[in-house]
Amino acid sequence: MLGIQQSMVFQAEFLLRLIINVLSIYFIARKIYLFRSGNRDYMFTMFIFNVVIFIICFVLNSASLSVGFAFGIFAIFSILRYRTYTVPIRDMTYMFVSIALAVLNALAAANIALVHLLFINLFIVLLVYITDRSWISREYKKIIRYEKIELIKPENREGLIKDLTLRTGLHIIRVDIGKIDFLNDTAMIRIFFKDR
Repeated sequence: MLGIQQSMVFQAEFLLRLIINVLSIYFIARKIYLFRSGNRDYMFTMFIFNVVIFIICFVLNSASLSVGFAFGIFAIFSILRYRTYTVPIRDMTYMFVSIALAVLNALAAANIALVHLLFINLFIVLLVYITDRSWISREYKKIIRYEKIELIKPENREGLIKDLTLRTGLHIIRVDIGKIDFLNDTAMIRIFFKDR
């Protein structure tokens, strides 16, 4: 009978922590990150990483394995890099928050009330929302196909920014040159701009 009660307490705590975790990552990934970046690929990755790491850490913590071992898993996931192209620092920060939330929610000590855990999650979500929307980060980006291939040279960077500003009407701060297609004389350019 005692074993059944412990099992039910374990399941209830797991479900409550999972709900808190999923709601937190949902608001960060869907309502904040996706709204700003429009990149659904990273949103999917953040959500799946978060849930899987939460489950792994919760199970390892309940199996009386050391917290150090669980943080070792956190470290392995946090240093993962995608080999296809460089992940922008803002996206890496969102990935780190996603992983940190999972570890926090799974490994929070049993003596921390769920209300306190909910408050910590709410604080992190609000912190991400405020810093992403505030004066700290009013920079936006777009990827465009550009056909004036002669302006992508480093010595013509100022002319490139002027031309893009004139054609788009955006206050462009900087540009990154991506894939160059010499066959069609086009380049993929990531432009960074601010509100006027």
